[in-house]
Amino acid sequence: MNDELAGVRIAFLVANEGVEQRELTEPWDAVRRAGATPVLIALEGGEVQCFEHLDRADVAPVDITVAQAAAGDFDALVLPGGVANADELRTDQDAVQFVRQCFEQSKPVAAICHGPWILADAGVLAGRTLTSWPSLKTDLANAGATWVDEEVRVDGSLVSSRKPDDLPAFCREIVQVFARARAA
Repeated sequence: MNDELAGVRIAFLVANEGVEQRELTEPWDAVRRAGATPVLIALEGGEVQCFEHLDRADVAPVDITVAQAAAGDFDALVLPGGVANADELRTDQDAVQFVRQCFEQSKPVAAICHGPWILADAGVLAGRTLTSWPSLKTDLANAGATWVDEEVRVDGSLVSSRKPDDLPAFCREIVQVFARARAA
């Protein structure tokens, strides 16, 4: 463990069902190894049911609900993927508001696979360049973004990746971007 993210609290925002397990656990472990404190925020209390593609995987305990969370209490935000996870998140007004507030407060944000979907609903994509699972391309472009097919894309304080295979690059970049934000 190193300390480049020591004292940093990172919100991981997910729905209670449908999050892609590796897209939650690998970034979680990466920021924890860098000294940060990850916090699992979900739509409801209790547990989050993770999936490996379409198969049920592990469960994770929720730390706080999004209705109870305040963007100002966190230094960064991670949006893991999973189709059902992302689709449910984007229809929850508390989740959309939390994401919008993170951008308004200039917090670094990282989103992978279907995770960027909520960014369209939050209205924070105008003029940004990002990547995602390819099926989101039209939605993200309609929200004002430029979509690229890259392993990882860093646009200022926004980090994005396409899929679980991109996790090594995604994890490396989120630690670097979150550390730069901490130093600034």
